Amino acid sequence: MYALQELGKYTTLLYQALRSSTEFSTYRKNLFSELVKVGYDSLGIIMLTGVFTGAVLTIQTAYQLELAFIPLSTIGAIVSESILIELAAVISSLVLAGKVGARIATELGTMKVSEQVDALESMGFNSVSFLVVPRVLSGLLMFPVLYIVASIFGIGGGLMAGILTGAVPASDFMIGARMYFQPWNVLFGFVKSFVFGFLITSVACYKGYFASGGAEGVGKSTTQATVLGCMFVLLADFLLATLLL
Repeated sequence: MYALQELGKYTTLLYQALRSSTEFSTYRKNLFSELVKVGYDSLGIIMLTGVFTGAVLTIQTAYQLELAFIPLSTIGAIVSESILIELAAVISSLVLAGKVGARIATELGTMKVSEQVDALESMGFNSVSFLVVPRVLSGLLMFPVLYIVASIFGIGGGLMAGILTGAVPASDFMIGARMYFQPWNVLFGFVKSFVFGFLITSVACYKGYFASGGAEGVGKSTTQATVLGCMFVLLADFLLATLLL
């Protein structure tokens, strides 16, 4: 029963956000600010995550294939396709669930328990349009962009790791990456990042918007937003792979 109540409140909030999405003048400034926070402020951690993910994947793949008498170009194919179809979207989203999701839940939760949300409503503002809509939209718009960044740095990190460790020459790596490249994998990664961005930001907004119980309640909501965001990302990853691949 509790789970159904939570689902009902979450669905209602999303419905209110959808209806409020036409009030662009209300959330215009907040949207720009959120785009910067979600996108630009996350570039560093996404680049770092991508580089080391690709580097580790190259080294481990080379180790697994060391005695298999398989062409070295296979390493480039495995690394590039794994990053494009899975790792760039999933690992980046798990990192962003802790960075973006926790921030959103903390901000809205603090505003809720300090009655700032009620103050906005009393002044005639639509609090959902002002607070929730720009945060969800920023996730929808910026997560695909961050997926591109993670993919570029992931493949680049894998290439550099292969060169520096001597595991695979650059030419062989790129031959494999080009030979097995499929445009659908990039599109699939875009779809996943779009869905993950929506799930992480909407769940964080929900947990923050309905926070209660003072500072302890805000901390609890932030933790729940992060954990649920990661769980929904993994669940959505499985469902999308089942439906689209």
